[in-house]
Amino acid sequence: MRKIIITDLTRFSKEDILCIAGIDIENGECIRPLPYLKIADCKRLNILPGAVLSGRFKINPSMEIPHSEDMIHENLQFHGPCSDDDFRSVLSNSCTQSIEEGFDVSLPRFQKYISPESNVTKSIITISVNPSRIKIVQDGFDQTKIKINFSDNSLKEYRFLAITDYGFYHYAKHNFQKTSSYNEINTVLQQQEEVFLRIGLGRLHTNQERKTGFWIQVNGIYSFPDYFRGVRKYF
Repeated sequence: MRKIIITDLTRFSKEDILCIAGIDIENGECIRPLPYLKIADCKRLNILPGAVLSGRFKINPSMEIPHSEDMIHENLQFHGPCSDDDFRSVLSNSCTQSIEEGFDVSLPRFQKYISPESNVTKSIITISVNPSRIKIVQDGFDQTKIKINFSDNSLKEYRFLAITDYGFYHYAKHNFQKTSSYNEINTVLQQQEEVFLRIGLGRLHTNQERKTGFWIQVNGIYSFPDYFRGVRKYF
């Protein structure tokens, strides 16, 4: 049996399932348990960011690079939440300085996907972001969606990335979309000492402009020492 601390709770367009990922407490390995869990199962097991889960994890025989974190799970069990200090530590210890460093790739300015020819070998990383360089914004093309702009520690700017953090996304939509203003949530983020982002790569996808790649998304947004309490209380 292995224990992981959940660091990612990722939404899909299909709203009855979630993708979870966590970091092994012993060796720091990132694990994405498969098959995906139904929201009802996440509620039953009380799976939220910071939850400690144990289970048996086996290599997925159909795993495709860069999604090397995919592992088949058996006998998932909930062991309660970890402490705030432990959660911050697991994020900090997995942290890399930039998206390019974390995925070992060079990206053109503002590019939001990684080419399948890039030989990337992982699909989830953690980065720290200066709180003053992060902003939640409304999608310019679809006002029902919210996105995130930020610069990482290499000062490379990323604009209008998808937010797949399940709790953060729904909290922001339900509390601020009517005013089309995210000033309050941005003020809180920008007043923090630290903000960690869990950066993920989606499955291979071709968009409407016929660009094919692994699209960059923000799986988790975590601020310290404070955060919006409603973000992590949605079951």
